[in-house]
Amino acid sequence: MEHKNNVELKESDRPSRKKFLYPVSVPLNNYLKYHGREVTLPVAHRDLLNFTWTIPIKDKQGNPTHWEKAIYDTRDWEYLREGLVRIYAVLKTEGDLTFIDQLDVARIDYCTFGNSMPFRIRIVNKFNANYDHYYIKITDASRIYGLELEHILSPNRITFFTHGSTLVEEHIPGIPGDVFIKQELGKPETNKTRLAKEFVKFNERCFVRLLGDMRSYNFVVEVTPDIEDYQYRIRAIDFDQQVYEGRKNMYLPQFFKENNPLVQMTLQQLNKESIDQYQAEERSAMAFRVAASRFRLMDLFNIMSRDIISTPEKTDNLRQELNAYFNTNAFDRCRSMGQILKVHLKLMLKDNLLLIQEKTRRLKNK
Repeated sequence: MEHKNNVELKESDRPSRKKFLYPVSVPLNNYLKYHGREVTLPVAHRDLLNFTWTIPIKDKQGNPTHWEKAIYDTRDWEYLREGLVRIYAVLKTEGDLTFIDQLDVARIDYCTFGNSMPFRIRIVNKFNANYDHYYIKITDASRIYGLELEHILSPNRITFFTHGSTLVEEHIPGIPGDVFIKQELGKPETNKTRLAKEFVKFNERCFVRLLGDMRSYNFVVEVTPDIEDYQYRIRAIDFDQQVYEGRKNMYLPQFFKENNPLVQMTLQQLNKESIDQYQAEERSAMAFRVAASRFRLMDLFNIMSRDIISTPEKTDNLRQELNAYFNTNAFDRCRSMGQILKVHLKLMLKDNLLLIQEKTRRLKNK
């Protein structure tokens, strides 16, 4: 972990302000079908665009958000309401419709800020008013690769489905990172040492898998009561910038100024030896996930290596920066972001994978 913060970064080190949306290729679509990610959905993203008007949504403190409540014509609403409840059943119960009479759509929110033009669907239980959310977005190959890699390589499982140009994602619960920094970080009950440990691990996970743009509002913090204290888990919620940017630092959350309070806290709480230890722990855990899912991961990388999910300029720049960072020429033959990620994963997890192979070999010989 480089002890440096984003204040020193130049304008060119900021993420792309508007990312291209890349279409889902036929091989990727076949992969999604094989693994049960492509399903028939009763409502498409384009159907949700037929709203009459929108009303800005404010938070509990009365501050404006990027979300707006969408208002629909009565006939459109009835059609959407039934289909959206059925989609929720697909997400939560594999399409079992036994309980849909208990559910209703409380609200449909629209965000013009996101690249994928997301809609947030609030589903409510009619009997107890308990509610849940999920999201409907435009499909983007980069985002789908990011979601699939999150499912395979991170400690978190994630549910999502596609249908043509429509992407449905489950809601990832947690306190938004920017809200946590503002409201929770300074509280005396916050265990800063444990939080710093998790930030180091999150930083390492993002870099190993090249997930970019993890500014504080693109991840959430899960807080779990534990024996005599709390444990923390930082989870990404935005996967648009999966191996898209051309700058190495874009894949390290420590370099974004929005995360600077977490960086400073980490440097105060942990010494270099502890940081090295937590990085090694995370790489070891990721290596076990790679070994356990190697065939699925191999299929994904074979498709990803032939896919276009970034610009030639960004691909060339990232290839050069990673060659310089690792002091190697291993990236010279990479012609796509998928190939770069495959080589990068091998370099980052090489020692850990060798240990796993050696342990497996010894067990077989017993």
